[in-house]
Amino acid sequence: MISVIQRVSSASVAVAGETVGAIGPGLLALVAVEPGDGEAQVERMARRLLGYRVFGDDRGRMNRSLADVGGGLLLVSQFTLAADTGSGMRPGFSTAMAPAEAERIFDALLAKCREMHPAGVETGRFGAHMVVSLANDGPVTFLLRA
Repeated sequence: MISVIQRVSSASVAVAGETVGAIGPGLLALVAVEPGDGEAQVERMARRLLGYRVFGDDRGRMNRSLADVGGGLLLVSQFTLAADTGSGMRPGFSTAMAPAEAERIFDALLAKCREMHPAGVETGRFGAHMVVSLANDGPVTFLLRA
């Protein structure tokens, strides 16, 4: 499982012109599910998303997590993160999990994050064409693997 996280002052996702998920300050997480991902990766990614220290403390150092600051989490499925870009001029997607199984794993991650983070977890719509808008705070962006 791969996730690109961005610390944001706000973020939203729209489908067909309708906002389906939005947060204020917090994290936007673009998530790809790879073959072989299961419950262990869901657990680890949820812990990393909520516990990764990317927010400033009183001295401005990145020592506080999303759980510490009580910010929002916007989870967006993005299978293109799992693309094979090693050769040629077009990505290959055999390295991403098949959509039906990936949706089940992504939904498990969403449920786990909602269970662990009462401050709020929003999402897009799996498999839809989504327009993601964000105000990256920093900018702060990290790649996480579970």
